[in-house]
This record gives sequence, structure tokens and C-alpha cells, in this order.
Amino acid sequence: MRARFPDFRLGSVLATSFTGTLSERHGDAVERIPTPQRLVDWLAVNGLAVDSCTAAQLDLARELRESIHAAATAAANQDALPASAVRVINDRSAQGRAAAILTPEGKRRWRLSSASCVEDALGVIAADAISIIAGERDGKLALCASPTCQAAFFDTSQSRSRKWCDMNTCGNRQKKARFHANQRKKPGSAE
Repeated sequence: MRARFPDFRLGSVLATSFTGTLSERHGDAVERIPTPQRLVDWLAVNGLAVDSCTAAQLDLARELRESIHAAATAAANQDALPASAVRVINDRSAQGRAAAILTPEGKRRWRLSSASCVEDALGVIAADAISIIAGERDGKLALCASPTCQAAFFDTSQSRSRKWCDMNTCGNRQKKARFHANQRKKPGSAE
């Protein structure tokens, strides 16, 4: 029987979805890629299929994830980007071998080298992070309003005023907490 892992949080922006593989950073952290095979699974779900992953490659991936999170958080707060995070993102981007291709539907997809490896996939993720942190895409980096999450996400809503990294998890949790707090404040509520 296969081990049960937390579901992936999938978003429309590759780099911030990747940082979401560690959630609840300021609470009970949830690691969504605890094993090399789980990273292979996440990459496949996101169109970056690789054949295998070693423990060392998983470490590289986690280092990139944390660097993207640090840089995106700094950008969202309009702070200086951490030099060490920038260095890791740039190194991973430069080490990857992938090509952007156009699908018949007019979408961009990534094609990894024929001997695809984790480093190639990490290069794609790093390149995506560079494009959003550098402000090249239409949207805004923001931080989740959940005090236990505070994940960086890329807000492409029309008003650019989204509060939650994921409405189905953080948003609903906060709305439920607010509802229950209001119920306790009402006169005649059972305690």
C-alpha cells in the first residue's frame, strides 16, 4: 500500500505553486514533497515529467523552493531581494535545459531535454519565478492573509486584491473562524 501524502495545491503560476509544496509555514508546516518520488509526481502534474529523482535533487528542489519563497515574500513586501535567494534562483535557471514551445491552442509549454532530469525542471520553475518577481507578467505578488500560512502567491484577479493563497483552504478556514467568533459574541449563544 502506498503512503498517503497531502494533496498538491495546484495554481496557475508554476513558481508560486511550487512554493506551495510547503504550506502552513507559520503553523504546523505541511510538506507536500517529502520524498524524491513525490517531487517526480508534482513535476509530472505540472507538465515537467522527469524519469527519476535522487535525494540530492530533492534537496536542490527544496533549496530553490525556499529561495523563491524568500524572494517573492521580499518582492510582495517591497523589500530588497535576499542575495542568497537571487543567487540560487539564477543558478537553477542557468543550469536547466528546456525550451518554450507553442501548442496548437496558443499556449506556452516547456519541453525538457530528451534526457530530462530534475535540474531541467527546476530551471523552468526558476525562470518562471524570475518572470513574476521581475514584474514581467500581469499580476501582483502578494502574501496570504492567513497568519499560519503567509504563502506568496501571484494575484491575477481584476482588482489585484485577493487575500488568500487558496480560497478552498486558507480562505475558508479564516471565514469559518470569523463566523464562529461572531457566533460566540452574539447574545444568547451557547458556550
